[in-house]
Amino acid sequence: MLKQSLQQKLQQKLSPQQIQLMKLIQLPTRAFEQKLLQEIEENPALENGKDNADELDNNQEEYDDTGNDTIETDINIDEYLSDDEIPSYKLQANNYSADDEDTRIPYSGGISFNQHLINQLNTYRLNEEEAQIAEFIVGCIDDSGYIRRDNLDIVDDLAFSENIYTTPEAIEKIVEVVQQLDPSGVGARNLQECLLIQLKQKEENKARDLAIKILESSFENFVKKHYNKLLLKFDIDKEELKNAIREIEKLNPKPGGSFSGNLAAIEHIVPDFTIRIDEGNLELSLNARNAPDLHISREYDNMLKGYSESKDKSKSQNDAVQFIKQKLDAAKWFIDAIKQRQQTLMLTMSAIMHYQEKYFLTGDERNLKPMVLKDIADKIKMDVSTISRVANSKYVDTPYGTKLIKEFFSESMKNDQGEDISTKEIKMILQTEIDKEDKKKPLTDDKLSALLKEKGYLIARRTVAKYREQLDIPVARLRKNIF
Repeated sequence: MLKQSLQQKLQQKLSPQQIQLMKLIQLPTRAFEQKLLQEIEENPALENGKDNADELDNNQEEYDDTGNDTIETDINIDEYLSDDEIPSYKLQANNYSADDEDTRIPYSGGISFNQHLINQLNTYRLNEEEAQIAEFIVGCIDDSGYIRRDNLDIVDDLAFSENIYTTPEAIEKIVEVVQQLDPSGVGARNLQECLLIQLKQKEENKARDLAIKILESSFENFVKKHYNKLLLKFDIDKEELKNAIREIEKLNPKPGGSFSGNLAAIEHIVPDFTIRIDEGNLELSLNARNAPDLHISREYDNMLKGYSESKDKSKSQNDAVQFIKQKLDAAKWFIDAIKQRQQTLMLTMSAIMHYQEKYFLTGDERNLKPMVLKDIADKIKMDVSTISRVANSKYVDTPYGTKLIKEFFSESMKNDQGEDISTKEIKMILQTEIDKEDKKKPLTDDKLSALLKEKGYLIARRTVAKYREQLDIPVARLRKNIF
């Protein structure tokens, strides 16, 4: 049975302006500049540059006083907003003086990896159908230089998209042609095949021949570094195995790597903050590119003022005024949002700087205190999500290099004296112990755990394994070296 009833609920929702502000806070300097340019282009009531603040404030008061009056004017709004008049900001190369850094993102030149391979195919004698198949196969090669599809799938794709009917055997013959292209190893289906292609294209010698045998018949033992098994299987001594492994280590496991991303934008890190030490005191500054001089368009403001003083009123002019007021409102809100963004960034980074003051004064990572997002959020009375937005995407220029802010956050553990220590300190000690270990007898996680306990860090073996994986360090067996 259907029933109608009234129910009262209290819900907390973010306004569109609050969501927009959160997005602004999250943007690093370069992305913020792009957003700023986009906003200026989309809203002609917003301008970049210095202006008379007092006059603008007075104009804004008059604009606020217009209320919802019906306003008429003889000014043609459509003509004013036509494309014939180009706003002055669009005529500027950028928003900085000639002495400032050029903010354009450079692009690297050259041809794409795919085109590089296709150009080489033109030097082979292939009939029309073979050339089409070869070009299709080249299109299946990823940025690392591998073909990630089997021959049967390629046959189906050719029939469906190119109307070419062929066989897996014919595809294999064309793949062999593609595998002769430069760089050596391109067109392989897996790492084993990639390394073998490169070895077989090298000049014959004893070490190279042994390396081929190892990869063809004992690839798994080679990958897992079971060197004793390789010595027994091929009846060789350690010196011969060393020479064969040296041949393999010279090879490129990702032959497409030198070409991939060739046309991508070159990324530059722009620090959002700068920390300097002046006579033993820390000084924090925000990158000036995060604090642009924005103001309300004087022309738009004067137009609205003129409309309000006009004696003739009409519906069409009232609609035009509503449009202008909407743009002015959006511009005023954006200016306020940028100021709020600046305050949030400075407040957050200042709290982090003072929390980690000992580190910023010395540069010694052992002085990094355990710090989580909630520590800073509680300190400046802000939400944890806001701190996260600042920390995850911003960089700070310090006397010890440019650092990602989130690197200063870490969990805490207690040492044998009951003191809270940062997990970063433990990871640093773990890295140091692994770096100086005997690579012929690398330390197991159990031995590393014992070493840390000797130093006063009560860390279980599984915790050592977790930190080792976070440091991207393989297990002891894979760190073993026979050299």
